[in-house]
Amino acid sequence: MADLEVEFGAASMPERLTQLAANQSRTAIKTSEATVVIATYDINRWPLLTGTVESLLADTNRPASVVISVDQNRELYEKIRATWPQFTAVLNTNRRGASSTRNAGAGSVRTPFIAFLDDDVRVYEGWLPRLLEPFADPTVVGTGGGVVAGWETGRPNWFPAEFDWVVGSSYRGMPECRSVIRNVWAENMAVRSDVFYAVGGFRLDFGKVGDRSNPEDTDLCIRMAGNSPAARWMYVPDAIVQHHVPAARATWSYFLRRTYFEGSGKLAMARLLGRQERLQSERDYLRRTLPSGIFAGLWAAARHGDLSGLLRSGAIVAGVASAGIGVLAGMRPFPERTR
Repeated sequence: MADLEVEFGAASMPERLTQLAANQSRTAIKTSEATVVIATYDINRWPLLTGTVESLLADTNRPASVVISVDQNRELYEKIRATWPQFTAVLNTNRRGASSTRNAGAGSVRTPFIAFLDDDVRVYEGWLPRLLEPFADPTVVGTGGGVVAGWETGRPNWFPAEFDWVVGSSYRGMPECRSVIRNVWAENMAVRSDVFYAVGGFRLDFGKVGDRSNPEDTDLCIRMAGNSPAARWMYVPDAIVQHHVPAARATWSYFLRRTYFEGSGKLAMARLLGRQERLQSERDYLRRTLPSGIFAGLWAAARHGDLSGLLRSGAIVAGVASAGIGVLAGMRPFPERTR
């Protein structure tokens, strides 16, 4: 979760982010000082990867180079090399997973900044310069941009905006303007290369592998911020990408599974970081953002006869319960590994 909470007005998240993008000034940081690293793993996701690349090429603000890092899939690696010879293709042969794949791509970067993207996003015009602009402040070690959900089958009427992080999108309760923040998401993130390398990049034994997710990006943000007393992250909501949300993720089963793993993953992260992380952002989210969302749903049902408001309020309660079960499951002692 992010560490700042604000209330939204009548405009939806996509409308808010688009308005911010139109109003912000251009950056003084050159996009030629950054390399974009895209992580991918499955040849069946080729249409999504193609969309990501096409959106980058359509933007007039080009990075110094683009690296596409492939997780242990030689067929996909060779197809990328043949399709985009102007890009650098990297084959991750280390540990499987998103963390290792991003690190493999970052290993070939020689620019002062690295911008990370997932293979299922499309960038908006002006995305990269906006994402880089806060680095004019030397205390900023990383930035993250706004993410709009691109629902394949439309947004379910029961899905609460406070839980849009479940599908990797900016959620109600996040800042509406550029703000200091604890963490951002790796699907739309930029880092100072030297600080990223200094902390060892993404943690290899912690992160997304297949359908199981851990908050490796949150862990990275906290470790990079801990590299210096003045170090900080900035949320840049006007540096927008659209994240593809397939039909399979617009279901109750996915919602409950993802919130469960969020609970267990945040507990595991807190154990890894020790005193560095007390999960204060999550506590604030539970105390402030979610009660407001429950009340808004109940009010919509009572005042306007909007029964979907009841569903959204119920989904918030179910999401909290699912995450809580994940925390409890994570508290169980693990058997010692045999060597």
